[in-house]
Amino acid sequence: LDIHANVYIERPSQKGIIIGPKGQRLKDVGTKSRKHIEALLGTPVFLDLHVKVAKDWQRDPKQLRKLGF
Repeated sequence: LDIHANVYIERPSQKGIIIGPKGQRLKDVGTKSRKHIEALLGTPVFLDLHVKVAKDWQRDPKQLRKLGF
């Protein structure tokens, strides 16, 4: 099972915080998430995470609907 997911942030300056030094934080989050999903579904999972900037998405009703909120 392949899962492609985006992690949305509001400002480019937040990207480094989410990704972490040399991508380690995002890798750790991805690994833990993949293991939880595999345990839940009982099947191997490929989890592809990307960090994207969506300015002020938390205050934009259109963006929130698009993201499923």
